[in-house]
Order: sequence, then C-alpha cells, then structure tokens
Amino acid sequence: MPIRLKKLIGTILLILLVIVYSLVATTVAVARLGESGPLVHFLFFLLTGLLWILPAMGIIKWLIIERKPKS
Repeated sequence: MPIRLKKLIGTILLILLVIVYSLVATTVAVARLGESGPLVHFLFFLLTGLLWILPAMGIIKWLIIERKPKS
C-alpha cells in the first residue's frame, strides 16, 4: 500500500475514532452521571479521557510499521 494512501486512511480513522468515542463517552456521562458527585465525574472523564489512547496507538502503530516486500 502506498504510504500516502496509508496516511490518509490513518488520518481518517483517527478523526472518526475521536468523534465517535467522544460522542459515546458524553452520552454515557449524560445518561449515567446525572446525580453523581464531582469526584465520580472527575474519575469518569479522567478514565475516558485516557482510554481513547489505546485504539489510537494501534492506528498509529499500523501507520508506522512498514511491511517488508517479499523477495
């Protein structure tokens, strides 16, 4: 796969990941944390703010790793 196409796909995937993840996290927060205290809100948003990094790391790793051509 050409590197430019790979970077384009990776960029689109990262943008979609951030949009979808933030919408899901916000929806869960609105549905479940309405009556919770500030400490629960802080912990929820701390966890969800860091959790999106795991799939993003997978996408970035896929972008960086180059397949060696078979000879």
